[in-house]
Amino acid sequence: MPSIADVVAVLRHPGFGFAEPWALALVALAPLVYALASGLPSSVAYSSLSLVGARGERSLRVRLAWVPAALLALATALLAVALAGPRTGDAVTRVEREGIAIAMVVDRSGSMEARDFVRGDASASRLDVVKQIFRDFVTGGDGGAPRDDDLIGLVAFARYADGLCPLTLDHGNLLAILGDVATPTEPSEDGTAIGEGLALAVERLRRQETASKVAILLTDGVSNAGEIDPLQAADLAAQYGIKVYAIGAGRSGFAPFPVRRPDGRTTLQRARVEMDELTLQRIAQRTGGRYFHATDADGLRQVVDEIGRLERSEVAEVRYLEYEHHFAPVVAAALACAGIAALLGATWLRRLPA
Repeated sequence: MPSIADVVAVLRHPGFGFAEPWALALVALAPLVYALASGLPSSVAYSSLSLVGARGERSLRVRLAWVPAALLALATALLAVALAGPRTGDAVTRVEREGIAIAMVVDRSGSMEARDFVRGDASASRLDVVKQIFRDFVTGGDGGAPRDDDLIGLVAFARYADGLCPLTLDHGNLLAILGDVATPTEPSEDGTAIGEGLALAVERLRRQETASKVAILLTDGVSNAGEIDPLQAADLAAQYGIKVYAIGAGRSGFAPFPVRRPDGRTTLQRARVEMDELTLQRIAQRTGGRYFHATDADGLRQVVDEIGRLERSEVAEVRYLEYEHHFAPVVAAALACAGIAALLGATWLRRLPA
């Protein structure tokens, strides 16, 4: 069993917290357990107290009759705390490097399913190509330089914008999250809220104390959803010194889209798509960035070269590499309380009738 000093040290640890804090609400069950346990019959009816020679005095056992119920209530509270998963962050490191803060803003609307890109000998969706461009940008694939020293985050948008990954140096997890990005499956979620996505990226970047803050906007369409106009989001980015590099994927006109047939086969059907290049150019112009039309990897290389010339400054990130869990001593204490309550209730503090 840990000593009181050990418990105090854990509670005062700067990385102390709970894995499942919602479980602490179960502590409220402790009073109910106490009420149920202490509500059992604890007296015997006699025709006259003179038969047992009672003088109204309360013995020590009578005065301590509440102890088993209290121990059971305490055991309930301790089990709730154990279920919440008390833990302390271990192996804390502060990672400091010279880099840029970059928010990648990726369009995942339904039009990104267009198959007008070619990868190898087969057609590929715009979203797949954009994701590959993103991976190459982060890892330095296709002959580029890896962005190991840059804080990079991910925002995806369709009808709504989602901050999928905060700005981080942990690019492995970032790319794992990117791999799960897909176009909407419900029509009510489809749309192209460019302004919403860019505004969310600005909110993430503005708090970073770095000399260079960049948003890379990858989209293929026309903004048709959201309450924030793309140019309003661009003005907000300019206000906080954030440059926006806009990349348009694909071309306006007709593009093949995958369509599932009743027999289960998937075929390609031509449909009209549009791209608002003028708005993307204005976004880049207002923020001091640049616009690129990415029909292949050449647009990406230009973006990489441009960002590589930006002023680099120190970026820092605190990481908890692993956690030390403390639920075992709490469970042991709960079991000890329950055991002592059962032992006392069956022996010295046994209540009658049994």
